[in-house]
Amino acid sequence: MAPARADLYRETFRPQFHFTARQWTVHKPNPGQREEGWINDLNGLVHHDGEYHLFAQRWARCWLHAISTDLVHWTELQPAFWDDDRFGTGVQSGGAVIDHRNTSGLSPDPKTPPMVAFWSGFDNFNTCISYSLDKGRTWTKYAKNPILRHPERDPKVLWHEPTRQWVMVLYGGGAYLFFTSPNLLDWTEQKDPIPHCYECPDFFPLPIDGDLNRQKWVLVRGDGKYSLGEFDGRRFVEETGQLVGDYGPNFYATMSWGEIAGQPGRRIQAAWMRCDGRQIYPDMPFNQQISFPCDLTLRETNGTLRIFRTPVPEIEKLHGKKHAWKNLALTPGAPKPLDAAGDLYRILAEVEVPKDAELVFRIRGTPVAVDEKTLACNCQPASASGGVRKLEILVDRTSIEVFANDGEISITTCFTPTDADLAVECAKGSATVRSIEVIELESMWKGQPRSE
Repeated sequence: MAPARADLYRETFRPQFHFTARQWTVHKPNPGQREEGWINDLNGLVHHDGEYHLFAQRWARCWLHAISTDLVHWTELQPAFWDDDRFGTGVQSGGAVIDHRNTSGLSPDPKTPPMVAFWSGFDNFNTCISYSLDKGRTWTKYAKNPILRHPERDPKVLWHEPTRQWVMVLYGGGAYLFFTSPNLLDWTEQKDPIPHCYECPDFFPLPIDGDLNRQKWVLVRGDGKYSLGEFDGRRFVEETGQLVGDYGPNFYATMSWGEIAGQPGRRIQAAWMRCDGRQIYPDMPFNQQISFPCDLTLRETNGTLRIFRTPVPEIEKLHGKKHAWKNLALTPGAPKPLDAAGDLYRILAEVEVPKDAELVFRIRGTPVAVDEKTLACNCQPASASGGVRKLEILVDRTSIEVFANDGEISITTCFTPTDADLAVECAKGSATVRSIEVIELESMWKGQPRSE
């Protein structure tokens, strides 16, 4: 491993509170797929013994691996495991679990549960596992791989307590297929696939309005769309159509943390912010970024159930100086500068935008626009029931994430800054900002490089 460069994590366009991958042995600008510094699909996100584990793809070359105790400050480890030429020279996307009961027998000591990662070979036919007995620091490929031979890829695995068995959701033939197992090694296909699905499934229960005794199962597609329904351990019965999880153009291959010790029912989602990296991060030694972790809650609004996405409260660990204003009456041609230092912000606002008015936040050359019913960022629109009343905007060096009405809608975007302005104005009509707070954020890489 080459020594870390002095500017590691401090490069011009490196996001400062969104995770990106580092280079280990080279310093090469504009890395492409399979090269050091590249990151794409999120893989099995697990929480174990106080650590959040983030796995992700280097485009089937290897699984990248990072750990955190707070979802904000991350330490990237050496890649977890590498491609395997027995199955088409690749370790594609998949999931991971902690086998607390050692049902697999992969650990010689039941007090040391194995961390088991499921991945697809590049041949789109073989599902394999790797496992770790030291909290993901070293890995062993299962000697009897593959554990399943079936088209195509992206296994998501979870424990279903009511039936005391493991469940796998596998993408294949334009559908999600369900399998069950007592031990993670021997799998039986269930014959009720979910059609009209594509890549990278995530599958989990969510409590309704925080009530752990009432829940629905959530099936998330590769594009972030989701459906709700009931699951009996073998068959998922959809009760909704496909609903939009995020309206942004840079939201793909989501995965989530769950089963978090001491936090029953909590589900935290992140996504690959897929974009044209050479445009967004020109001449940088990294490519692509991961969205900021968001809590998912299932809420009943207007007689329907919808998922709300809100940035995890752990973001407060990055809070710096705060600037606040109240009761700003805005009209066209009189922008209000939001004077704040740096280029990392969390913006919280309560607004009143009447009919025929438009309020615009100018963020380093990119507009976030709000009218009576619609929110738009980077020209990506989304409608909110009852109009937009509250806003939260996360601004990093090359990304903007916008949340309305406590997460009712969200827009995840990458952008290239064109100026340093930060202001709010009325583009037409008149509107009121009841309150606005701009919080300067510190870099999550403060004190880095940190590597193992």
